[in-house]
Amino acid sequence: MDFVLEFPAILDEMLSFTFLRRALLVGLLVSLCASLLGVNLVLKRYAMIGTSLSHVGFAAMVIATGIDMFVDRSFSHFFVTLPMVVLAAFALLLLSENNKIKGDSAVALVSTSSLAIGIIIVSQTTGLNTDVCGVMFGSILAMTAFDVQLSVVLSIAVIGLFVLFYKQLFAVTYDETFAKATGTNVFLYKALLALLTAVTVVLGMRMMGALLIASLTIFPALSAMRLCKRFLTVIITSAIIALICFFVGMVLSYRFDLPPGASVVAANLTVFVLFSGIAFVKQGGRA
Repeated sequence: MDFVLEFPAILDEMLSFTFLRRALLVGLLVSLCASLLGVNLVLKRYAMIGTSLSHVGFAAMVIATGIDMFVDRSFSHFFVTLPMVVLAAFALLLLSENNKIKGDSAVALVSTSSLAIGIIIVSQTTGLNTDVCGVMFGSILAMTAFDVQLSVVLSIAVIGLFVLFYKQLFAVTYDETFAKATGTNVFLYKALLALLTAVTVVLGMRMMGALLIASLTIFPALSAMRLCKRFLTVIITSAIIALICFFVGMVLSYRFDLPPGASVVAANLTVFVLFSGIAFVKQGGRA
């Protein structure tokens, strides 16, 4: 009860800090992107792709941090991380299309390899160990003004492309065979989904970290699916859940001095448990 009464004062205090305003702006946009794409990924059983790409992002960010040791500190991690994660997303797509390597095997292959490469680089490079915690679990203090501007532009681009090709992505998600029969270029739109997912993962890693970013694509979609059945309704509900959970998680993080990424995940987990309970009751104990 005290926390509820203190909420306006806490929010006002949070917004007085520039780095927190940046974090809230980027976090809300990234959460929206992740929630929109997450519904497609979960329905296509590609949910673990986010985890795999985050591991690639870990290796890329370690490399970028190493580069920062030899060049100007204003060097943006985006210029290393984004191309590597996008290439990995396309590699995963191509591997999943290969009948000899199943989708889950491709995810495991890329995920473990990337994580191993990142760990090897850290172990052989002095001075990186202090930055690894931020890479793994995120750090809102790491975001520069340029990072924020680039994140906003890329987030708007992701949302715009999702809305523009909503019908095609819906068709590819629900029934690839029917989509092919109607003349839809299935591979092209699967590649678009992979690209948008890669960009979203990179945008969220600076704040959520490599280990937790995948939760933004999984939890809101799963929570929405507990109560909603229509695709559009699930999309909208997932977006609302993602925005609320990120905002609540950030406030709780500030108020109780908790890690931001973990607080956001905890808020999403709470909503998932709540929605699962409601679905269980509505279906008479058969959920």
